Amino acid sequence: MNSVSMSNELTELLNGQNIQEQLSVSQLVEKVLQRNEGVLTSSGAVRAETGKYTGRSPKDKFIVEEPSTKDKIEWGSVNQPISSESFDKLYTKVIEYLKEKEEVFSFKGFAGADPKHRLPIQVINEFAWHNLFAHQLFIRPETEELKGHQSEFTVISAPNFKADPEVDGTHSETFIIVSFEKRIVLIGGTEYAGEMKKSIFSVMNYVLPESDILSMHCSSNVGREGDVALFFGLSGTGKTTLSADPNRRLIGDDEHGWSPNGVFNIEGGCYAKCIGLTREKEPQIFDAIRFGSVLENVVLDDMSRIPDYDDNTLTENTRAAYPLQAMDNIVEPSIAGHPNTIVFLTADAFGVLPPISKLTKEQAMYHFLSGYTSKLAGTERGITSPQATFSTCFGSPFLPLPATRYAEMLGKKIDEHNAQVFLVNTGWTGGEYGVGNRMKLSYTRAMIQAALEGELTNVETATDEIFGLNIPVHVPGVPDEVLQPKKTWSNEAAYEGKAKELAHKFNENFKKFSNVPSDIEQQGGPAFR
Repeated sequence: MNSVSMSNELTELLNGQNIQEQLSVSQLVEKVLQRNEGVLTSSGAVRAETGKYTGRSPKDKFIVEEPSTKDKIEWGSVNQPISSESFDKLYTKVIEYLKEKEEVFSFKGFAGADPKHRLPIQVINEFAWHNLFAHQLFIRPETEELKGHQSEFTVISAPNFKADPEVDGTHSETFIIVSFEKRIVLIGGTEYAGEMKKSIFSVMNYVLPESDILSMHCSSNVGREGDVALFFGLSGTGKTTLSADPNRRLIGDDEHGWSPNGVFNIEGGCYAKCIGLTREKEPQIFDAIRFGSVLENVVLDDMSRIPDYDDNTLTENTRAAYPLQAMDNIVEPSIAGHPNTIVFLTADAFGVLPPISKLTKEQAMYHFLSGYTSKLAGTERGITSPQATFSTCFGSPFLPLPATRYAEMLGKKIDEHNAQVFLVNTGWTGGEYGVGNRMKLSYTRAMIQAALEGELTNVETATDEIFGLNIPVHVPGVPDEVLQPKKTWSNEAAYEGKAKELAHKFNENFKKFSNVPSDIEQQGGPAFR
């Protein structure tokens, strides 16, 4: 099946009597309740459950192997190939399945806040609450923009359609398949809404670099003087929390592009982890969860419908989706200048990395390519406790192109704009996971504030003997001993053993990069070999 016939069949679906196009938030909330897909919470948000899949399914994600893209994609365990024939057959099955539904929901909008670089998209959903999620997470068009909207990529999500692996060429009943030639994302077998969001991010990670724009898995905000900060990190490391700063305006919490003119948000909303959420710790996020927002897998009190954000009965990966406009302190439109400060966030389950380090250019490139963190419970299926992992560019699950492509672009921009780079550990201190404690959020905020305000530019530093990192000796609002990981452990020998173990993992991981300048590894990596 070629792209033209596929487009015609899709048009036939959209012209059917069962399609509900561009419903408002209120209309979608009504549909969710009428169809018993979710309930209203005490704050007016919709709460839905996603069944057995409460996180992404990376092993079920595929890219169609097509003539125009197959030589550009970094094929492997992340970007798994699937044939055009398998995709076409599965697509036809999904379309036939959706045609039989009483209602199907369609949203048209954009990915990319900068009009010069945005991608017109369409999202077609079996569930009304998924369409509400799309409405809040992507960029909503104005009335005039909608009149001339021509979708350049379409997401089709049918959670209750289950694949047959033996027939359909998938690994399980679940599938997330991207066809860059047919410009379609096909999702089935999972109710986890985050698959839609991350699929479009993967698409933008292919599209933007082709236009010489760096796509980034990071949050971003801007200070009173117009200074821009980026926060890189995988899910659970603090991107959303740390960028939601009452003293700075939010550009976005997860996905951005860096063009010759500056930074722009790819999305129109936020998808925040909310396990342990309190108004005291994260007031902006807490108060954004109101009518029109979507809560995923959050446990409610049966009578009052008040969320219990501490309850992880369904999953540790509880989520809140809400539009940027639900927060008071934002940049509109979500566009700003070039970054002054770049922060790499890691949740170190070994408990040995410093809470903050100043990075040289070589160290910045080394740690960006390494992308070390710990996968936290619930973010993916099967992850029940933190696991050490290396995710290149702090986002390898979403990068279709070779990692060095993104790293080279970032390095060039750091040089061009003289950005200061810091490595911040939001993970464990005083011992590894299960022994030590998670770094206090108040300490992390104080360190981030000092970095953003330039207080760490010329401060005295101590060099970590194992990792070679430059650690500030003093940071306002943070006890000096907290800054030195060894001093937080009760057993110095245990610390050194665990630190050397992690350094060895860094060294082994970096061997997979064969075309990186030698000075990045020699000057940027651990001092311990």
